[in-house]
Amino acid sequence: MQAQSQSQGQSKAPGADVPVLSLQNIHKAFGGIIALERVDLDIHAGEVVALVGDNGAGKSTLVKIIAGVQPATQGRILIDGAEVAMTDPSDSQALGIQVVYQDLALADAQPVYMNMFLGKELVTGPLRRLDRKRMITETESLVKELDVRIPSARATIRDLSGGQRQGIAIARATHWATKLVLMDEPTAALGVAETAKVEKIIAGLKARNLPILIVSHSLDQVFRLSDRICVLRRGRQIGVRDTRSTDKNEIVSMITGLST
Repeated sequence: MQAQSQSQGQSKAPGADVPVLSLQNIHKAFGGIIALERVDLDIHAGEVVALVGDNGAGKSTLVKIIAGVQPATQGRILIDGAEVAMTDPSDSQALGIQVVYQDLALADAQPVYMNMFLGKELVTGPLRRLDRKRMITETESLVKELDVRIPSARATIRDLSGGQRQGIAIARATHWATKLVLMDEPTAALGVAETAKVEKIIAGLKARNLPILIVSHSLDQVFRLSDRICVLRRGRQIGVRDTRSTDKNEIVSMITGLST
């Protein structure tokens, strides 16, 4: 029954051939503790896949494996059909993968444009001075494109609302991501209005054909945003479902163990 559950919903998205990301038989152990066991998942261009499960299900571990923070104990990761090695975050970033963490990882004392280019600052001239004008221009263009409403690219991060900060974190990720964006509880600390704004940004990324893997505890959000839902329980992949072909009752049953 479990094998059938794992394969359901794994069909290729319309018009997509090779998945942008393919996880094959991913296994992760910390000593004698098995954190993940036999996870298989494909993500195609323009697709939003939700990763759900209770605390300790292995969601964050899987995100960290894709991001290169924690290498898998065994299994294969393929990008556009080619196997890749993820030994540290620089590997995933070089492949065009970016992560939006719940804590945002923003520099509160710095302006928006410096956060957008944090660690990748643009320079100009023989003295390699910061090209602030170009960074400001590119930041303003991107936040306008994503409809992230902020006072100015020069505004200091600590002066922005939670929703605006999350919008900046997502904008930064999408600025550098060419293959995939990973989002770990991107709206967990936001109110209703700010959550709606961030979800609108996510929908805009999908329209740009950028694939997204999103971790969320909110099934309402999962059903609003995702094309498919991958359920983990105690480190095992219980199944993958097409969002339009399932309902909350089935997903809750899979999460809790009332259905396998």
